[in-house]
Amino acid sequence: MKTLQIITTGGTIDKVYFDDKSDYEIGPPEIGRILEDTGVVFDVHINALMRKDSLHFNDQDRSLIHSVIAHSPTKHFLITHGTDTMVETARQLLDLEDKVIVLTGALKPARFRDSDAVFNIGCAIGAVQSLPPGVYISMNGKVWDPLNVQKNRSAHRFEAKN
Repeated sequence: MKTLQIITTGGTIDKVYFDDKSDYEIGPPEIGRILEDTGVVFDVHINALMRKDSLHFNDQDRSLIHSVIAHSPTKHFLITHGTDTMVETARQLLDLEDKVIVLTGALKPARFRDSDAVFNIGCAIGAVQSLPPGVYISMNGKVWDPLNVQKNRSAHRFEAKN
């Protein structure tokens, strides 16, 4: 892997909360700070493509992500994405067969002390460097095929589809 292209799209990983009523906005991408803090030693290019809660994603958003990846000479991509529609986005990227694409996110904002963001990003970076071309979801310490995974909202985790 010469360069890791990171595409940020928003989601919980980048949320900033303002008060006890849970008003929030999607803040700037946290992944640059996280990678700097952990001392990553390879070339990274971060493309802050959008700042959206994934519940508000539409076909145009997914087409934009697809187009950016399809037209890039880079082969390795990490996408930070909201967890609610991460699977749908991953499925729309499956035809990009010559790329290694890993989507990850967080169930708690990266700014929170007990966030899963750093762990999920670390797992995703390991995955994107070691997997063959394809599209994957890295959450909760596992790497998933987007055709065989779902978010279990009540259990706050990703799991195999039944």
